Amino acid sequence: MSELINTEQQYRGLLERVVFSTLLAMPCCVFLCINGTMLFTLRSKPVFCETSRYILLYNLLFADTVQLALCQLLYIIGVCRIILTYPVCGVLVMLARLSNDISPLTLVVMSLERYVAVCYPLRHATIITIRNTGLAICVVWIFSLLNVLIRVLLLINFLFKNMESLLMKDICSDIFLLLDPITDQYDKAFTYLVLTSATVAITSSYIGVIVAARSASTDKASAHKARNTLLLHLVQLGLSLISTMHNLFIQSLSTILPRLAITRIKNVFYVFIFVLPRCLSSLIYGLRDQTIRPVLMYHLSCGLKHSGPSQC
Repeated sequence: MSELINTEQQYRGLLERVVFSTLLAMPCCVFLCINGTMLFTLRSKPVFCETSRYILLYNLLFADTVQLALCQLLYIIGVCRIILTYPVCGVLVMLARLSNDISPLTLVVMSLERYVAVCYPLRHATIITIRNTGLAICVVWIFSLLNVLIRVLLLINFLFKNMESLLMKDICSDIFLLLDPITDQYDKAFTYLVLTSATVAITSSYIGVIVAARSASTDKASAHKARNTLLLHLVQLGLSLISTMHNLFIQSLSTILPRLAITRIKNVFYVFIFVLPRCLSSLIYGLRDQTIRPVLMYHLSCGLKHSGPSQC
């Protein structure tokens, strides 16, 4: 009787995973197509390639798109119960970590750019140049790569010392790569440092824009748009903070809840914490920006309104 109940529970769990993963794969593919179209749009006209704001947006959107694709790949691997080796899992997780670190740091640079545009409009063209923007993006990537390199060195050091086999005992996840307490402590310290610094920088920029908006010499419309943009940056940063803290929450629940309940909670978290935030950039900026919106809609419709089906 107990074997029959266990078989039925396993079947229900498998059916639930298949249905949920199928329903989830469809919107993920749609948003990946939208993000890809947005990336193409930001390279389709000289104004997008020669404006610092759009160059930074491209970097943010690229990181979000890579993160979404890797998260979906890791999710499919988890649903299919594919057991990877530590090196393969490490490469996938570290790439996801790299793109995840780039997003909040890019948001900081974008917030500072809006702050300079509102508070120092006469000096904006000399401070926010294409060269300085490229330098800031390079610093963001180098800082994120250094973090990934340190994590890889810590992982390799632990594997060579303590592992009897390179085959993982569970599905690939960043949680199962925190093998050493030192790695776990470093991960938490770096994450808190980045998110705290980003929060302070974006909040300070927001306060600076509000103060500047009260000045008679400031363009009220520009200050209002910048304030709304910075608020959106804070929301995106908050979602990044939640996605970072969810591991601690899952680890706490795993001690008191059965595995199936943990799987359901992780599925919900995956949708609202990992998938939706990675789709916000293209939706927010693609619809809000008057320069991007018509070009984006043209590419999404394959130019049907203007050139006919042959151009698609």
